[in-house]
Amino acid sequence: MSKGTLFDKVWDLHSVSTLPSGLTQLFIGLHLIHEVTSPQAFAMLRERGLKVLFPQRTVATVDHIVPTDNQARPFADSVAEAMIQALEQNCQENNLTFFNIGSGNQGIVHVIAPELGLTQPGMTIACGDSHTSSHGAFGAIAFGIGTSQVRDVLASQTLALAKLKVRKIEVNGNLNPGVYAKDVILHVIRTLGVKGGVGYAYEFAGTTFEQMNMEERMTVCNMAIEGGARCGYVNPDQVTYDYLQTRDFAPKGAEWDQAVAWWESIKSDTDAEYDDVVIFDAAEIPPTVTWGITPGQGIGINQFIPKPEELLEEDRFVAEEAYRYMDLLPGQPIKGTKIDVCFIGSCTNGRISDLREAAKIAQGRHVAAGIKAFVVPGSERVKQAAEAEGLDKIFEAAGFEWREPGCSMCLAMNPDKLQGRQISASSSNRNFKGRQGSASGRTLLMSPAMVATAAITGEVADVRDLL
Repeated sequence: MSKGTLFDKVWDLHSVSTLPSGLTQLFIGLHLIHEVTSPQAFAMLRERGLKVLFPQRTVATVDHIVPTDNQARPFADSVAEAMIQALEQNCQENNLTFFNIGSGNQGIVHVIAPELGLTQPGMTIACGDSHTSSHGAFGAIAFGIGTSQVRDVLASQTLALAKLKVRKIEVNGNLNPGVYAKDVILHVIRTLGVKGGVGYAYEFAGTTFEQMNMEERMTVCNMAIEGGARCGYVNPDQVTYDYLQTRDFAPKGAEWDQAVAWWESIKSDTDAEYDDVVIFDAAEIPPTVTWGITPGQGIGINQFIPKPEELLEEDRFVAEEAYRYMDLLPGQPIKGTKIDVCFIGSCTNGRISDLREAAKIAQGRHVAAGIKAFVVPGSERVKQAAEAEGLDKIFEAAGFEWREPGCSMCLAMNPDKLQGRQISASSSNRNFKGRQGSASGRTLLMSPAMVATAAITGEVADVRDLL
């Protein structure tokens, strides 16, 4: 095994050839599909008379369009029903594993693959969804791809890609109470910018990430894409192996020991060379909230919306647009901003540990008058685990709605949408204009515990005041 980063090692092991264009033809070990970006890809295969080359390497679920209040079939939305029917048919015709609603394993694609043990260190993973970078938490190289690339993987199990540079993002020290993985990645993106990672893979390293559990690492890697990086990863360690060992698709017996030995060998070498290194101190990271229309427009809970003159010149145009769209003034505090809707869920923060942290805030308290607050588990397994712990009862007693699994209001390709100028406190990953279903709706990104705090107080508030 050559000296180098995990990225270099995994890339080299999966390189099939160098194409005339100079791109690498990269073998993809695991292909995850869902109902939104796959129908056109299957249609393209049919037009060319092609079959899925390695059906055992493709796994499907349904997540983006599923309603979270009533999942009875047929769906009330005829377009959503047509999309799930197309996925069902395509999986059946091509002999693909499909985790449908009611299977016990359905959920957001980036939640179910890790919890089933499909996601493993040293893999190359692709999915027609930008937040595929989540799987890098396991020491995998995971790419979000477009529809034509979904076709390419179905047909050839390979992708044509340019090799990335590697930036090491090192965070050291202990996070303060009330500061979570979501705050760490929002802080990184705020500092380096939404385009800072273009052309890079981000390797997240340092004692802060070493102390995080797998779900926290997934939150960080999930949003690497929001900082412009094509993928983000954490080197595998004992935390990774402890999480994986009992999972459905994890190696068993002697194969487990062989797998761990190999996973250890692909970790970045201590003398690996990086294209760039950026170091952060965990103690300096506050609970962070976005105020604008990109995930990079974030500030600490006790900070003020930046004035144009405080920003880099290239950031001022988008800031001016954000002030107008968000109806927020430069120099005003973010704390105290009134909220209409509170959403806990998504592939960023819809896992069991996220729900536990939010439930700690909700317990014994009640959602403020006039606030719509709801909790959407990331998968059927997460829902089952939460209900076994009584988290659903805590949320319902506090005035939150408890929903069925799905992507929900993260991108609103389902009935969960903002109305008009509503402003949402959201544990999701994007605050783009119109992202949550209303062309004029506004989104503030924050950790699940901060969303719960906003629900209780009716405004953007400091979670540390309720801990």
